[in-house]
Amino acid sequence: MFKCLTGKSRTAIALGAAVLVVLIVVTALPRSVTGSESSVRMIARGGGTTMIEGGTGSAGGFVPVLTTVAFHAAAAVGGGVTGDFECLARAPRTTTSADSADFTTNAMYVTGHVTDAKRSGDTAALSGMATITGLGAGTDVPFTFVLTKGGPGATAVLTTDGSTRLVFHEVLVEGSFEID
Repeated sequence: MFKCLTGKSRTAIALGAAVLVVLIVVTALPRSVTGSESSVRMIARGGGTTMIEGGTGSAGGFVPVLTTVAFHAAAAVGGGVTGDFECLARAPRTTTSADSADFTTNAMYVTGHVTDAKRSGDTAALSGMATITGLGAGTDVPFTFVLTKGGPGATAVLTTDGSTRLVFHEVLVEGSFEID
């Protein structure tokens, strides 16, 4: 019913399995194996936590705002720019008491596609269209994110041009902004 494999048969099967593993790896990682990375050029990328200068700036007093931001932009094959941008702004549940350090209220969420990017030294300006919830809510809202390269202390300005133009000056507290 079952046939015993000879040493040559086992070697052929092992060699075939090794070739199959290499083919799977080559297929799964085409950019690093085939060198097609040169067809996409990274422009800017980064992520981290920022603090909005001036917080909410509301008339009722200063309320701090922290954001979690993540982005990337690359020169697309054949021209143009492609990328994504995410920014979640959180404010404290209350402005006084121990809960004032509990940044759990979703003040604004911006999720969009980067369609243009410009670099100048250590600065990059990414722009595109976004969907926004919270402050400045809307769909297909134009946005611009201007960042300076660096780690904590690097700055950024997020501008959304919906029904109300909103401008947020941000300072990176944790993370890194890179410009290639």
